[in-house]
Amino acid sequence: MANENGEWIMRGLDWDDPYRIRTWKELVSWINEVGFLPLFANEVKGFSAEEHVSPDYWWTGIREEDPWEWREIIAASREVAYGKFFGHKAGFISREWLPYFANFRRDGYDFDSRWADGLASRREKKIMDFYTAEDEDGDILWKDEEILSTELKKRAGFGGKDGEKNYPGIISGLQMQLYLVITDFRRRTNKRGEEYGMAVSIMLPPETVWGYDYVTSAYTEAPSVSRQRILDRVKELYPEASEESIVRLIGK
Repeated sequence: MANENGEWIMRGLDWDDPYRIRTWKELVSWINEVGFLPLFANEVKGFSAEEHVSPDYWWTGIREEDPWEWREIIAASREVAYGKFFGHKAGFISREWLPYFANFRRDGYDFDSRWADGLASRREKKIMDFYTAEDEDGDILWKDEEILSTELKKRAGFGGKDGEKNYPGIISGLQMQLYLVITDFRRRTNKRGEEYGMAVSIMLPPETVWGYDYVTSAYTEAPSVSRQRILDRVKELYPEASEESIVRLIGK
């Protein structure tokens, strides 16, 4: 997606191009093949969903053909992870590669350990407290309560004159660290139970979705090794991309 003379231009393939991705299931298959994928075009040419779908059906609301709708379907399917994973922008990570991203981005820390070592902010903890609890032995339990992000914002004390600030930034940061992933989109309802407005995201810790042991299975290797795996994978797929542009996507 590029801004040319004040107009947003979507990149992509011609409708008749045999390599065009035509369904959300085809997109999931490709994500699983490459391992991880930003949603929108970026500095690494070809490394996005946008560049492999038709540019003509974005935001049409036609669920079978609109890639913007596909991201909702894919998130709810839980076949791959969806969230703001690449430079605080949206993308997908396959289940195979999820543990490596979690290890690298968390630097080997579970959130409670990060908080205990003074590496997490108070605002981050106010959000994560909605998703975790301790049992009588002090072990962490992962809740599966599904809450609209707009409601989470209120309940965590963000917004308003005296509320906490920068909710979007905090939420984005927690996704970048793989402490939260987007698992669904739903519309808000009024007092009569009628839906209104745009669809709002629902987030959960990946441990709730795929299990703690699986998500943390790469903790056995140094975070720097996991990072190098990810870096090498992008270099393998896009050898002409500069390392600087790749690092801006996956992180230092």
